[in-house]
Amino acid sequence: MFGLFKKKSPLEKLQEQYKSCLEKAHKASHHDRKLSDNLMAEAEEIAKKIDALKIP
Repeated sequence: MFGLFKKKSPLEKLQEQYKSCLEKAHKASHHDRKLSDNLMAEAEEIAKKIDALKIP
């Protein structure tokens, strides 16, 4: 209950986007390989941003 109004940090937002992209890529891989590859590339870009935030 105390975390109800807590704002998410930029790192947490990026981690959620990364997880979402990976899930979408996995689902798309069953029927559309090109879309899956594009989503994986987007996830890799987000991973680079996450790494940049973790290493100050």
